Amino acid sequence: MEKLALQYQGKAKKLYATEDPNVLWVEYLNQATALNGLKKDEIKGKGILNNAITSLIFQELSAAGIASHFIEKISESEQLVQKVTIVPLEVVVRNYAAGSFTKRLGLAEGTKLAQPIVEFYYKNDDLADPLINDDTVLALNLATATEIATIKDAARQVNEVLIALFHHLKIRLIDFKIEFGRDTTGAILLADEISPDTCRLWDETTNEHLDKDIYRRDLGELVPVYQEVLRRLENNQEEKTCIL
Repeated sequence: MEKLALQYQGKAKKLYATEDPNVLWVEYLNQATALNGLKKDEIKGKGILNNAITSLIFQELSAAGIASHFIEKISESEQLVQKVTIVPLEVVVRNYAAGSFTKRLGLAEGTKLAQPIVEFYYKNDDLADPLINDDTVLALNLATATEIATIKDAARQVNEVLIALFHHLKIRLIDFKIEFGRDTTGAILLADEISPDTCRLWDETTNEHLDKDIYRRDLGELVPVYQEVLRRLENNQEEKTCIL
């Protein structure tokens, strides 16, 4: 597979075409951003960590029967993915109150919710990705009613798998953001990435942050925290290999 022309550059990744029109070459960057891009820094090693973590998590989801765009990790900072048209929604799943949710509803951070909540945010940097409801999604023609149902169902399935995975790693899954895309047939696939950039992860014993809040809130060095998440994921893979 050959890397061809740059197709898209975001905050954390570059996407390149390949000789296969249905496959993209993804390069993870070392850039860290927060507060809608107002805070931005280059952090050496971050791209390698996010690529490794995302690859392992997508493999876990695939084993659980959840379809995604992920094909394979091809280098320390690169992977191949199926080309999809991204649905312009950030899908946030919340298990505990944190972040903007606590400010919006006046709940104490860390409050366990009676049930997981699935929220939609309109992907629009100029508008700071506003929270919207199903009717707004339909009115803006962002997704059909059937696609909304598919996305919500998939998000809840992802949540169940990730809760179990992270619990095994002694990590509490507070909340996370995922994205979905349409393949050439119109089928909805999980896309983008799943990493400490897109999840809130707390150590089950200490409540220590193992995610990008370390960077957002100036709580310490980001790389050692991401390395710890990767270490636990890799240990989990080794355990499975030994059992097999």
